[in-house]
Amino acid sequence: MSRLESVFKQKNHKALIAYVTVGYPDIAATLKVVPLLAECGCDIVELGIPFSDPMADGATIQRASFKALENGVTTAVCLDTAKKLSKKTAIPLVFMTYFNPIYQYGLDKFCHDCVVSGIDGLIIPELPPEEGDEIGKFAGKSGVDLIYLLAPTSVDARIQLVADKSRGFIYLVSIAGVTGARNELPPDLGKFILKVKQFAKQPVCVGFGISTPEQAVQVAKTADGVIIGSKLIQLMETDDAAMTATQTFIRNTRKALDNIE
Repeated sequence: MSRLESVFKQKNHKALIAYVTVGYPDIAATLKVVPLLAECGCDIVELGIPFSDPMADGATIQRASFKALENGVTTAVCLDTAKKLSKKTAIPLVFMTYFNPIYQYGLDKFCHDCVVSGIDGLIIPELPPEEGDEIGKFAGKSGVDLIYLLAPTSVDARIQLVADKSRGFIYLVSIAGVTGARNELPPDLGKFILKVKQFAKQPVCVGFGISTPEQAVQVAKTADGVIIGSKLIQLMETDDAAMTATQTFIRNTRKALDNIE
């Protein structure tokens, strides 16, 4: 059983997954916020490797990636940061990145160095399962879970394919669009989650658009976990040195998830 899989073995527990862009607003902030997220109740943290053309990301994460790139954050810097974080916290860490940085780094070397740095999984938004066999081979050899995404427009054949290939969990995108905090989630999201769970043996986690504890609860009533990114980036942009607002938000979300009936 992988460390990601073990998160979902906890009885009556909904996974809370946070996303942060490595190096935004700077590396020191990343090294500080990830242990805080773990202390406040996050089960997994996604570390975003900044990329110049983040096609799946909305304005908030695009802005964070641009700033991180300006700060000189590279794939090697992200691996080094992950290594430092893995010594600061015991929760699983996942890289969310695009294929180009991995290809430039070298597929086998990247997967190997992920293990050395304490990374448990990889999310590559633009990589379809039909084209993931090569990196899937290297990830599998290294013991890194390759996590695939499913859009709400996915047909049964695509759902089955992702269910066959995804490891750790399935990342279900709540809307047909890019990341970003939203006031409302699709009314039929719960039905789609239940449909995916008919095909999937692994846990199903939902991201894109979740920005309040209430929305997290709405999703977690049917999903196995929720993923929050843009909202956290927004909080970090205006938070104080102690990251009080960020901590309060995560604590409140964790409490809400723990109180689902």
